[in-house]
Amino acid sequence: MLLISAAGLAVALLAACGTEAEPKPGASAAEGPEITFLYSPYADYGAFFLAEDKGYFDKQGVKVKLEPKGGSSGETFQLVSAGNVTSGGASWGAGLFNAVKTGASLSVLASVSRVPTEGRDPSPFMVGADSGITSVAGLKGKKVGVPGPGGFGAYSVALALATGGLTLKDVELANVSPPDVGAALANGAIDAAWTIEPLSTALEDKKIATRLVEHHAAGTELGAIVFNTDFVSKNEDAVVKFLTAYLKAADELAKGGWKDAANKAIIAKYTDLPVETIDRIGLTENDPTGAIDWSSVAKQEEFFAKQGDLEYKGTADVKSVFRQDLLDRALAAAKN
Repeated sequence: MLLISAAGLAVALLAACGTEAEPKPGASAAEGPEITFLYSPYADYGAFFLAEDKGYFDKQGVKVKLEPKGGSSGETFQLVSAGNVTSGGASWGAGLFNAVKTGASLSVLASVSRVPTEGRDPSPFMVGADSGITSVAGLKGKKVGVPGPGGFGAYSVALALATGGLTLKDVELANVSPPDVGAALANGAIDAAWTIEPLSTALEDKKIATRLVEHHAAGTELGAIVFNTDFVSKNEDAVVKFLTAYLKAADELAKGGWKDAANKAIIAKYTDLPVETIDRIGLTENDPTGAIDWSSVAKQEEFFAKQGDLEYKGTADVKSVFRQDLLDRALAAAKN
């Protein structure tokens, strides 16, 4: 994963936003401000890719520019709250809770994805294929890779270890970014790791790692759509149009759209995956209503508090920055 400074990413994004794409044939003329949305090149963001390439944003009359992230969710919060970009998708983590608590200019609009309760797990806990480890209990004292503290990766690993009676304190944690997990497992630098699709399936195909625990994080909220609050207050109609297009695309995927060849081709383009791989990897769930499971969010905040990742006592009251009114308007419009 390419990491650049928040300032550098902001400059690049602002420069990129200077040229507007021509509307797709038959689309409504877009009016109002352009919405720049930061995404990760994973299937989780499939609904946004469809909304862009199939003209759903254009049909709503909203100008949208999808920009791939150059850094972490923490950088996304910084860029959005500073107004350098309009919006983005980011995981529930210490960075978001801390930002909300300090009064950062962030508004939560809807859910992006959550871990499914059945099927192939999109974020399995894996061990090296040659590690000889066959149970969670066998990881005591071993090295486990996580993509840094304060994020879903650490939370997911804690849940996986708990299935075998262990905690994060029973293992040696090592900061390993998802793209580096394969090499770290292969050379024995770590014994197990948090992974995410499509990397998980690739590690299996190459016989580098095997799945040790799945569904340990079933139902967990993975991320949310966040907007700059000042932008939202001045451009509510544009935000509702953005959400409407997203919800229409999410509904299409939920109703079997993942099997559609055209949809898979679009998602493959944004994720740089072979089309056939999309049929094999574990997929997260995109709720077509945009609803957020606040009990799941609360559990994650409690976990980060116990880990010492939060800069405050009590709760951040993230629900106070959730714009249910705008989501309701978008849901009503999406039915038409």
